[in-house]
Amino acid sequence: MAEIKPFRALRFAPAAGPIDELCCPPYDIISPEQRRGYLSKNLHNIVRLELPDGCYRDAGSNLRQLIERHLLAEDERPGIYIYEEEFSLDGVVRRVKGFLCLTRLEEFERGIVLPHEETLSKAKDDRFQLMSETFCNFSPIYSLYFDEGLETSRLIDALSAGAPQIAFVDEAGVTHRLWPVYDEAALRALEAQFAPRKLYIADGHHRYETALRFRDELRERGLVDGPDHKANFVMMHLTAMENPGLVVLPTHRLCRGLDGFDEQRLLRGLEHAFVTEKKAGLDTLERELAAGDRKCLALYTGGDSYVKLTLRDESFAREAAPGMSGALCMLDVSILHNLILEPLLGIDKANMAAQKNLIYTRSIREAIESVQNGSCNAAFLLNATRVDEIAAVASAGEKMPQKSTYFYPKLITGLVMNKIMDAPQE
Repeated sequence: MAEIKPFRALRFAPAAGPIDELCCPPYDIISPEQRRGYLSKNLHNIVRLELPDGCYRDAGSNLRQLIERHLLAEDERPGIYIYEEEFSLDGVVRRVKGFLCLTRLEEFERGIVLPHEETLSKAKDDRFQLMSETFCNFSPIYSLYFDEGLETSRLIDALSAGAPQIAFVDEAGVTHRLWPVYDEAALRALEAQFAPRKLYIADGHHRYETALRFRDELRERGLVDGPDHKANFVMMHLTAMENPGLVVLPTHRLCRGLDGFDEQRLLRGLEHAFVTEKKAGLDTLERELAAGDRKCLALYTGGDSYVKLTLRDESFAREAAPGMSGALCMLDVSILHNLILEPLLGIDKANMAAQKNLIYTRSIREAIESVQNGSCNAAFLLNATRVDEIAAVASAGEKMPQKSTYFYPKLITGLVMNKIMDAPQE
């Protein structure tokens, strides 16, 4: 099934500067102001490669210069890299530990590496152009696996029992720790443990699909000389589903630019499948969403009140999604899309892909403010999708709508990179 292997990671040399000045969050959550801020601290920050300002060729040129100046260098021996994030959320300190390795690229239909979200072609084209100039993975795919007996978790903990080689706190207050592991017996043991397993992509669907496309293009060009060529693999971070520190945050939906939006007409349409309750005071919103054993979400259209929407019966969700598995149709996000956004507001898949009338936020406060300042017509607030729900959807061979999950915190970019090969000379 899943094939993992160690690799000689490309990493920053001490001469490049302190590692906390060289890393950055994933490219798709970095604003232009943040990008300038990272480079103002250190011109070698990985953001120059992961999010080039200008043409993608600049990233390839910058990468070659960093390697030629010995500011980036591959490790002498292949290894895996145990990586832990420690963070505080709602006053609770959590830790999530996994490891970075290479994983053989597999088409989704083979059922070995499983997705759970739809992707956008624009984002995939962006990452493909970057890979075509750099021949490098800068950010790992974030994937999960079942470790029922905690065999792998115990091995990972034993291999990281000592002091980490790298430890620092980022600007968001997240502590990052890294333990390289080069012991051949331990590496073989890990490879054997994953041979019968499936992997579930948590974050990085666009980059995984891009890696498949990049591998196929290199094969067509005759640049992949056998099954062990690094183009057949992608850098991946693996964490056990059973890890108690895993956090998935909700992604709320904001509706904007709806012509003739009529709140009362919407509420009348909702009454068929939902119990609608007007609730005073926005401070109760999160508690109301989390309470009870029936599916519910909240609608906010302004003022100091909101409407709690509770699904009357599961049959409504199933009837609205014929052919969809129970795992997928009963998700909060599916209920919203299948029973409200498309039939009542006309926001279908094409509309969502174009981000015409639907945008997203992880912040309830930002959602409320966007309605209050008039930039959005309405906000739908959701509970987070659970990890076991994500696995069930992926196992059923289905995909959630875009932006259905947000694993927190994001993996940092710049600690470990994977150089696939030297860019061929044209």
